[in-house]
Parts: sequence; C-alpha cells; structure tokens
Amino acid sequence: VVGSQLIGLVTIPVEQIYSGAKIEGTFPILSSNGKPCKPGANLSLSIQYTPMEKLSVYHHGVGAGPDYQGVPGTYFPLRKGGTVTLYQDAHVPEGMLPGIRLDNGMSYQHGKCWHDMFDAIRQARRLIYITGWSVWHKVRLVRDKVGPASACTLGELLRSKSQEGVRVLLLVWDDPTSRSILGYKTDGVMATHDEETRRFFKHSSVQVLLCPRNAGKRHSWVKQREVGTIYTHHQKNVIVDADAGANRRKIVAFVGGLDLCDGRYDTPQHPLFRTLQTIHKDDFHNPTFTGNLSGCPREPWHDLHSKIDGPAAYDVLTNFEERWLKAAKPSGIKKFKTSYDDALLRIDRIPDIVGVSDTPTISENDPEAWHVQIFRSIDSNSVKGFPKDPKDATCKNLVCGKNVLIDMSIHTAYVKAIRAAQHFIYIENQYFIGSSYNWNAHKDIGANNLIPMEIALKIAEKIRANERFAAYIVIPMWPEGVPTGAATQRILYWQHKTMQMMYETIYKALVETGLEGAFSPQDYLNFFCLGNREMVDGIDNSGTGSPSNANTPQALSRKSRRFMIYVHSKGMVVDDEYVVIGSANINQRSMEGTR
Repeated sequence: VVGSQLIGLVTIPVEQIYSGAKIEGTFPILSSNGKPCKPGANLSLSIQYTPMEKLSVYHHGVGAGPDYQGVPGTYFPLRKGGTVTLYQDAHVPEGMLPGIRLDNGMSYQHGKCWHDMFDAIRQARRLIYITGWSVWHKVRLVRDKVGPASACTLGELLRSKSQEGVRVLLLVWDDPTSRSILGYKTDGVMATHDEETRRFFKHSSVQVLLCPRNAGKRHSWVKQREVGTIYTHHQKNVIVDADAGANRRKIVAFVGGLDLCDGRYDTPQHPLFRTLQTIHKDDFHNPTFTGNLSGCPREPWHDLHSKIDGPAAYDVLTNFEERWLKAAKPSGIKKFKTSYDDALLRIDRIPDIVGVSDTPTISENDPEAWHVQIFRSIDSNSVKGFPKDPKDATCKNLVCGKNVLIDMSIHTAYVKAIRAAQHFIYIENQYFIGSSYNWNAHKDIGANNLIPMEIALKIAEKIRANERFAAYIVIPMWPEGVPTGAATQRILYWQHKTMQMMYETIYKALVETGLEGAFSPQDYLNFFCLGNREMVDGIDNSGTGSPSNANTPQALSRKSRRFMIYVHSKGMVVDDEYVVIGSANINQRSMEGTR
C-alpha cells in the first residue's frame, strides 16, 4: 500500500572503484548495522569506473563531423539526411528580426511556426496526430492575415480535415482536477481545457483520447496517487503526412515547447498591452494576477519549436503510436466504452506513404542536411512495446527500475553534449534545478539530475586547462503563477541552491589555479531573465477599466508598463554545432523518466 522498503545494502570501497579495475562477483546484502540482513542474501554485480578524460567520445567536439554516430546508449538511433526548421516563438512577422548571414553567401530564414503548422495540417491527406499537455480547440494559429485562415480555429480546421477522411487523433493529458460528469463541469487547476476540447469533438470523427498519468498496477497505492495527481504528460508534437513527390506521401513532425492552446501565440516583440484588442483578443493569459484583471498586461511568451523532415520524423510517429496504444487500452469501467486501440493507421499498409527507409533524404554535403536523433523522458507505464525481458530492455538502452522500464535518453543527451562542449553552452529553459547531491543543504531533496553539475565541472575543467569557456542560461524571472505563492517560492529557492552550487564549484577551480584575482565565476557562467517595457503609443489598447487599488500588483504593472517575458523554451545550443529542442525542462520531473 505504502511502497517499497529498503532490503539492504552492498558496500564496495571507493578506492577499489576509483582504481578503474573491474569489480565483479557476489556480495552479501547487509542491514543498517553492517551485518547480513538474512542468511544467503547476496547480490551479483559487475561495475567498472572509467574517468571521463579517458573516453574519446567527449574529446572530438559535440558533433564530431560526418562520422558522428549520435548519442550512444539511447532508444532511437541517429538519423542522417533530414532537414530541420527552427522556430523562435509562435510567429515571426516579416522584417521583425535582423537578417543573419550564413556561410556560402546564404541567409537564415526566420520560420513562422504556427503558419507552417496550419499549412501542414491543411495539406495533410492521410493523418494528423497531435500530443499536448494542453490542446484548445478555440486557438487560432494564423492571426496576421485577412481571410479564412485568420478566422479559422484549430478545432474547426481539425474537424474539417476529419470530414475529408483524414485520420485525426489527439492525445492530451487528462488533468485530474478537471471534470465533466453528468453536466457538472470543473475547469481544473491548470486550465488546460482538456474536457472542453473533448466535448467540442464529441460528435465528430476527430478522436480525442484524454490520457491520465498512471504509475502502473504493480506500484503501491501511495505511488499511484502521487503520480496521478502530481505528474503530467508533457510532450508537444504535431505529426502529419506531407507531399514527398511522385504522388507519394511522407511523415513530417513538429517538436518543441509550444502547446496549441491559449497564451502561446507571441512574436519576438512580446507586446504587453497594445495587442489586447487585436491579435490577443479572447486570448488573455497571465496567471501572475488573481482577482480583477482589468488593465493588466498579458504574459509575453517566449518559446522554441522545430519541424523535422526526414527519417527522424518516423521516430516521433513511433513515439505517438507507442503512447496511443498504451493509453487506448481500456481498464475498469472504460472497458464498456468505445475502444481507441484500432484508431492508428497502419502506414505500412498504405501504398502511397513511404516508410522510414524510403523517405526522401538529402546529401550529407548539402548545407541544409541535419543529423537528427530523438530523445525521450518516459517509462513503460506510458508506452506500449517496451520489452519485458531485462536483457532485451538493456539492448534497447532502457533503464530497469522497480516494476518499470525507463527511457531517460534526454538526460543522456544533455550530459553527453555538455561533456563534449569545447567553447560555449547556451540554454533557454523554463526551470533550472538539479544536482542537489552537491548542494550545501537539502542534499536529499531528490533533484539529482546531472546537468547543472556537468556544466560547472566543464567550466572548472576549462579553467584548469587555461581555456576560454562560457555558459549562458536564460530562465524566467519566476515560475508561472503568483510570485509570492509557496510553490513558486520553493522553486525559486531550489534554483538558488543550484546556482550557488555551480558558482562555488567554479570559484574553487579559480582558487586552485590561482586565478581568483583575475577572474570571477561570472566570467564563465551567467543567468539571465528577460523583460519588456511598452510605452504608450497614442492608442491605448489595454482594455477598459483599471485596478481600483493603486498598490495592487495589477495597478503597479499597469503604471510601470513592464512585465517579465515568460521563457518557456526547452533548448540548448552547444558550440554552434549541436541543438537540443523539445519539451523537457531542466528539473527532476522532466529528466528522471518516471515522472
């Protein structure tokens, strides 16, 4: 009922591990007093420590040229010959950002994410699969044009495509606090619109599968309640078929941090007030404020997204299929309801959709060619198809936990890229918490992901080698919600402990090398928060009314006309050679694989 208990311990002297010799054998399991817990209780294991500096995979740069084989020990392989389109925010109007010159006289083209998504969905002929933490049928993807596209909502577009015979499937997190039972409706604490979107598509051929976060039957009752209440499904993908030429179709996937819901549409200008009666009319989002919202600024939203065209898009499709089959399996009272398990298209039986081995690719010498590898943070309670035999799971590079198999390859990818970095690391993320095992307090908090410590150790390594290196980390000024709230303050404190640990590690390296007088830790590591201030331009579009109390946060923000830009990105750039973009935050929830 409560959960697992500690059976015992196996002790191995650190000196033996540090020697690098392979330690293999059968060891007695000891109780807390150092004596065998039970007669004959033994554990067979094999362990060997290899210092990072002896592993060549970290010494040839993060990309390592055309012979690069990807991140080893992961579920999905490296795919070559594809293309990637990178997006900043939901939309970038023409001329808003400066032009960027590339090699060979080329110029970088700023993508228009939601425009491209709209066109990809509109042009789909066979399938449209969407995963999201939140999907809202009322959101408008196109807002800067006059015509049908600008007036069309996501729900209307998807319903129209389903009427054309396109298979439209939505896999959306089921917020346990939102309900729609016998006419009784609750919006839910997170306001994800899950029940509202399900009701909108109820009498259409669009299939909406609300997917709760389950811990699995073999976990304790307490663990099941914890997972179902606290954790979520966080992936944000759009998968469609697209023109492949010669009357054939291929799979294209959008992956990143943008949910298709309210509050996400923004541009690099990040307006506060002037668009409240235009492109952000009926799309106000700012959970910082409670009560009267009259005259408040909207919350500017900064995010990163991508489009994958090539073999790796089929791995995104595989992820959707594995998740859908697991979520569609009926249990309990759901066994008497409509089954979703036959909703997936068998693309291998559709002649005009090419398979992963036949999808068009481009030459390795083409400057637009990308090496793409898909990473995840997920476990066998959320996907169907993981092998049940531990040896087969190991061959698939899955971690074996208690009653669960775990794919935590996104953590592996971050660590590998940081260790291989030679010049700089640039990160944008909604959170930055980790490596609590090395904090000066609260070491047992459980935020043990390696990313912050790996960055600090990389900088320390470069200091000792007398080489220049810098890490730039952009995070929001505070997590979304009321800044003075207990949960928000707790997260800010943990981020403070993470930063403190990193700066202390860097300072120790400066002292060891005698450079503490010439350099400071901030010459190597800096954290940034973004904000915007919007002057009155003669046309006040901030809406009617104003906060009655001049000392409320609402009134103060209206007076100063300033607000933070909420950084929701989940991305990293290393040495201008390697990019990570997805939906994984830098915290334990996103990196552990079981949350």
